[in-house]
Parts: sequence; structure tokens; C-alpha cells
Amino acid sequence: MDAYGPGREHSAEREVSVPSRWGPASGELPSSLTELAGPTCGLVDLPLHLAWSGLRTFDLGDDKLLLGMYRIVLAAGLREDYVQFLDGGLLVAHWPRLRKMVGRGVRAAWEDAFPLLRPRTGRAAS
Repeated sequence: MDAYGPGREHSAEREVSVPSRWGPASGELPSSLTELAGPTCGLVDLPLHLAWSGLRTFDLGDDKLLLGMYRIVLAAGLREDYVQFLDGGLLVAHWPRLRKMVGRGVRAAWEDAFPLLRPRTGRAAS
């Protein structure tokens, strides 16, 4: 019996990263951020399968509402929802704030798939 108990592995022995059950499956993400061709302005009505409780209409001119809509779509959406409701440029521009609003599984899935979304570490050489 291992000091960690039966069936437990040491963290150093684990080699396979298991995707989070709280994040999207890798096949659900678009292959490129350019596929995200959602609206960039105006009012957007989310369907009931995404916004089933509370606010369903979002004014993209209001950053707070835009961030709320993106959080909902990122957390509950599927590939067709990402493509229809998210815009790649807006996602990149707002990701530093969005990444703090979504769960770890969602954040990891999107940052693993799109390195551009990963936070920059360190400073550029001068």
C-alpha cells in the first residue's frame, strides 16, 4: 500500500492531463478565433438554452452587459453558440477581465486552444 492510499498516484507519476468536466470539450471550440463572427454592437437576444434565467437581451455597447453575455456563452455554449454570439476581436480585447469571470475549466480550455488568450508573463526585454 502506498502512503497516499490504495489507487492513488503521486502527482509526479501523473502524465495525462484530464480535461475539466466544467469546461468545453476540445471538439466544441472553434479551430480559430476568426471563426467567432458574432455581433460587435447593438442588442443581442440570447436563446433560452443559454440564458434560461434572468436577463436575455444584452447591449454590447455596455461593457458590463457585454462581459455578462460573453460569460454566459463561454460557460454554457456549444460551438455553434460561440460562432454565432462571440466575436474574436472582442473576446481577445476583453479576455483579461473575462478570464476572471469564468470557471477554471472554461479558462483552461480556451487558453490551451488559443495561446493568444494566455496572460503574458514577465516583461519584454528592453
